[in-house]
Amino acid sequence: MTKGYLAVILHAHLPFVRHPEHEESLEENWFYEAITETYLPLLLMMDRLIDEGVGFRLTFSVTPTLASMLSDPFLQDRYLGRLESLIELGKREKVRTGSQPRFQSLAGMYLKHLRNMKEAFINRYDRDLPGAFRRIQDLGMIDVIGSSATHAYLPLHLGTPSAVRAQIRLGVESYRRSFGRSPRGFWLPECGYYPGAGDLLAEEGVRYTILETHGITRAQPRPRYGIHAPLYSPSGMAFFGRDPDSSRQVWSSGEGYPGDFDYREFYRDIAYDLEMDYIGPFIHRDGIRIDTGFKYYRITGKTDRKEVYIPERAAEKADLHARDFLSKKERQVMSLTAAMDRKPLVVAPYDAELFGHWWFEGPLWLESLIRHAAARRDLRLITPSEYLQEYPVNQVASPSSSSWGHRGFSETWLNTRNDWIYRHLNQAAVTMERLAAVHPQAEGLRLRALNQAARELLLAQASDWAFIMNAGTTVEYAVMRTKTHLQRFMTLTDQIEKGRINSRKLKEMESQDNIFPEMDYRVFA
Repeated sequence: MTKGYLAVILHAHLPFVRHPEHEESLEENWFYEAITETYLPLLLMMDRLIDEGVGFRLTFSVTPTLASMLSDPFLQDRYLGRLESLIELGKREKVRTGSQPRFQSLAGMYLKHLRNMKEAFINRYDRDLPGAFRRIQDLGMIDVIGSSATHAYLPLHLGTPSAVRAQIRLGVESYRRSFGRSPRGFWLPECGYYPGAGDLLAEEGVRYTILETHGITRAQPRPRYGIHAPLYSPSGMAFFGRDPDSSRQVWSSGEGYPGDFDYREFYRDIAYDLEMDYIGPFIHRDGIRIDTGFKYYRITGKTDRKEVYIPERAAEKADLHARDFLSKKERQVMSLTAAMDRKPLVVAPYDAELFGHWWFEGPLWLESLIRHAAARRDLRLITPSEYLQEYPVNQVASPSSSSWGHRGFSETWLNTRNDWIYRHLNQAAVTMERLAAVHPQAEGLRLRALNQAARELLLAQASDWAFIMNAGTTVEYAVMRTKTHLQRFMTLTDQIEKGRINSRKLKEMESQDNIFPEMDYRVFA
């Protein structure tokens, strides 16, 4: 008899990155890497299990920005172009490494992988990855949950409630268009929760969301079962809490599995090792070295001297770590059983891009976990929706403000590196709300301009830009994106108010920032 449950939740998200104005975009490469290294491998893994009759239950969030990019023919074509370039690199690597058998074997592995991804993308999935997730959801194997329109960090937009409502409502509407039904669950961006957010989700028909650990443990009244059972808010929204041990075991590169010395070294790519004359055609056209995915070394240790990667040894480690993780989760639920009147639940949420992109062996680990879990009796995989079906009665309490950012609150998205953006975002949201009230039935060019102004505001609100500014990585790009969207918003609002809309400029904006084709600006009313 099952003693407890494990809910694995993968948050699939990328910011909206689309630059038709450039022949080649550095930032679009984030998207291409994620398709090749994470989304396609995970889909193929799940289809392989389905074909073999291995049952599983996983939860995915697919954000509206990611779903939009995955469905965009322009980006699909560009992705295939990048894939073709890497396949050509794989052919050349097979030749270049001819006198180095271990490197040549790895080059052959990557070449085969790239060809398989091309075949899957074109023929198996017909370039429609949201459709693939939808099909697996319809089979009952996964629960795909929604998220806000552009992944805005909602606690920092409380000054303009219409902006928060617009982010949630458009997120739900986008989900319906992509997946043909309303979402049962909703991923709050960055797990950013504030008291009252659950009521807005409940108004849109959402049943549950996931919080950082202390969002549950600091709830009032104190949760009887901690993070191992959901809480209900007075409005009926269910809240599940992240298990910190599961996060450390998988997420941490220092303490967790991904840091094992036999796994592939992420930070050693041939793009940075080989001469420009050779690698030049396969990196950015301006000579900027970007990852190719051809990585020939394993982590080895905390040293610059790296040993050659051995895929067979890494696969064995992934299987060993999957069994270790399951054993620890079984012991965890067994220790809780006597103190609870229901089966304990362990909630393990991760960024989906960890699996395959950052942690190359992540999909292998997840597949091993699923296969071993199917053969075990005490612990079973489940989705939050299924847990609520089994246990519809839960404690009522008010969760605490929280996020899964540094120190658990809003510091990552509000500090001296990025705080300048919020006075502009808040003022723009107030302006958008006023425009929606002044023009309740706009038509023609004005209607298009108002809809595009709403798009630009939503894109400026994305939490990704503040996150990047804080992290200090591609800061110039994050600042540019924030300013560009706000400048476009201000240009459009000025033209709307003066009654002189530049149709040519408007068309350019619509072509570049084409997310939410069915946008209705009155969502800000």
